Amino acid sequence: MQGQMQDRPLLISSLIDFAERFHGDGEIVSRRVEGDIHRYTYADAAVRARQVANALDRLDLAAGSRVGTLAWNGYRHFELYYGVSGSGRILHTINPRLHPEQVAWIINHAEDEALCFDLTFLPIIKAIHAACRRVRQWVILCDRDAVPADTGIPGLLSYEDWIAGEATSYDWPDLDEDSAACLCYTSGTTGNPKGVLYSHRSSVLHAYAAAMPDVMCLSARDSVLPVVPMFHVNAWGIPYTAAATGCKLVFPGPALDGKSVYELMEAEKVTFAAGVPTVWQMLLGHMQQHGLRFSTLNRTVIGGSACPPAMISAFKDTYGVTVLHAWGMTEMSPLGTLCTLKNKHLALPPEEQLKILCTQGRPVFGVDMKIVDDAGHALPHDGVAQGELLVRGPWIVREYFKGEGGDPLIDGWFPTGDVATIDADGYLHITDRSKDVIKSGGEWISSIDVENIAMAHPAVAMAACLGMRHPKWDERPVIVVVKKPDAELTREQLLAFFLGKLSKWQIPDDVIFVDAIPLGATGKMQKIKLREQLAGYTLPGL
Repeated sequence: MQGQMQDRPLLISSLIDFAERFHGDGEIVSRRVEGDIHRYTYADAAVRARQVANALDRLDLAAGSRVGTLAWNGYRHFELYYGVSGSGRILHTINPRLHPEQVAWIINHAEDEALCFDLTFLPIIKAIHAACRRVRQWVILCDRDAVPADTGIPGLLSYEDWIAGEATSYDWPDLDEDSAACLCYTSGTTGNPKGVLYSHRSSVLHAYAAAMPDVMCLSARDSVLPVVPMFHVNAWGIPYTAAATGCKLVFPGPALDGKSVYELMEAEKVTFAAGVPTVWQMLLGHMQQHGLRFSTLNRTVIGGSACPPAMISAFKDTYGVTVLHAWGMTEMSPLGTLCTLKNKHLALPPEEQLKILCTQGRPVFGVDMKIVDDAGHALPHDGVAQGELLVRGPWIVREYFKGEGGDPLIDGWFPTGDVATIDADGYLHITDRSKDVIKSGGEWISSIDVENIAMAHPAVAMAACLGMRHPKWDERPVIVVVKKPDAELTREQLLAFFLGKLSKWQIPDDVIFVDAIPLGATGKMQKIKLREQLAGYTLPGL
């Protein structure tokens, strides 16, 4: 016997319809590439999303055709999120921080037939458009007057011209909820990136989950600033969750420096923000330098890479902002876990609470996870046993786009490549990437733990821990450090800082000072490139 509920598909178009009908006057604020501030409502966005859908129909793009975007967080990009996917095409967000040749490779691999891009990225498009032969329509996200002359891009249209003559009504197709909706490629630190193809169902379920109280806890009372890019795993799903909840949306555009982000937060009374640690480092540095405070911000989700405990403490103790430490992957849409305290933790001393808040948190409902040993046997969730982390769930990848790389699953579970512990309450602690973990004398050393301690030193701006070959111990850790401007710090001072915080054998053998640590397209440290830079280095005494 089946239930007797109505069978309505979970579709992305339903999110913007809901926002228009029940949060129509909800505000969407964008700092544009042109530098000014643009304001309108969810109702306005819904009208223009339907115009986008009509413009795509006029191009005669078939259902399932890919429409690429190379764009910052802004209202036009938001309209494309809904106009493209809602009409049955696939929104393909592209990371503009990748090398132009890699951008061209991704466009061609995805077989994009239209591509919309911000003015900022015109030089990239000018360099690669001739190599992207399947693209039938290039659209620059600006007014006609802002389009530079003689771009050399055939048939280039301004976005406003492209949608201006289109009808504001559109009947969203009644799609199968398992139809593809969005395409996002992995950052491709080794080899070519692989595409992850999200469905309408997975995206809507993820939006529901993200709004839950122990996740992002978004509501119509919030003013939300997604600093995490809309080209990075759909800004962690915030454009969808925002429409579902009716929160005020504040898009930062290309201005992601500490000063610009702070001023936008204050001007728009932002209560919730989301971004990677490198962005918040710039924000906190600006605030500390100028003695500034937040007037409305009360919580921020930090993910993309491990958040240093010193940053969690700085936000909470100095500025009264709760950090929600999160973990996920492109292959997971991306949310996997988010860290909040349970009721039984509320009476714990602050230092004990901080230990919990520094973990990656508990699984979001919809995500199942386990850790396994080298033989694939499940390990206990006791907070001690370390193993490879495997996940499964309705918004986790089954296979990569076009079957790249073959079947990625192990008995139905996706191997994340992370090494972790899970405690009895479900709190996940990522101890390392499997490729970065350091084995010294048969014992494991967590590079993340070493990095977090280094980052707690007031003179350290950024730190990366690497394992270096050693003839006796196999590997020994070294810490690569970028000092804060004008800060004084010696090798001996930093090594002394580790005493009492780690076992003696876990303390790095050396400190290497550098001007910069290479970052990838999503703000993560690129340890492969760092190793290349340190080719020829030998440990002290060898």
